[in-house]
Amino acid sequence: MPNRICYDIMKILPPIKPYRVLDLGCGEGKDAVLLARNGYIVSAFDLSEAGIEKGKKLAEKCNTYVDFFKADITDFRTTEHYDIIFSSGVFHFIKPEIRNEIAENLKEYTNKNGIHAINVFVEKPFVEVPPDKDANRFRWSSGELFTLYHDWKLHKTEEIIFNCNSGGIPHQHCMDIMIAERMQ
Repeated sequence: MPNRICYDIMKILPPIKPYRVLDLGCGEGKDAVLLARNGYIVSAFDLSEAGIEKGKKLAEKCNTYVDFFKADITDFRTTEHYDIIFSSGVFHFIKPEIRNEIAENLKEYTNKNGIHAINVFVEKPFVEVPPDKDANRFRWSSGELFTLYHDWKLHKTEEIIFNCNSGGIPHQHCMDIMIAERMQ
C-alpha cells in the first residue's frame, strides 16, 4: 500500500504538468511507481540492490517508468533540480552532524514552488526504543525536521504515534511528517 503522503503530494502539486520527483530511499519502489503512474517524472534511489530490482519489476508490471538507481542517503548530493523531493522512513539513517548539509543541498536543488514531503522517526521518552533499532539509525528530536524548513511555507506538520510489528515484536514509533514548499 502506498504511503498516504503521496496523496498529499498529489493534492498540493497535482500532475497537471510533468513535475520531476526524487524519491530518497525508495525501498521496493511502491511510492515511486504510484507517482510515475499518475504522470510525474520520477527518479528514485535506495541502498538495497534487491529493493531497486523489485521496484523496476513493479514499474514494468504497472506499465510505467521510474529511473531507479543505487545510492546511499548519507553521501548522496544532488546536482539536478526537482519539483518534489519525497522521503519516507529514511532520514533516520542520516547522522545528526550532516542533517543540515543534506537538507540544504536538497533545498538548493528544488525549483521555486517545489515541495519536500518527508517523515522522520522521533525520540519520545514515553515510547520505548523499538527492538529493531541498530547503530546506523539516528532518531530526530520532536520538531527538528520542521526547523530545517523555517524559511519555507509549511503545508503540513504532524506528529503521530503508531503501532508496528516489524521483527514480530509489537511496539510503537513516533514520527514527524512534513510537507514544505519553497516560495522563492
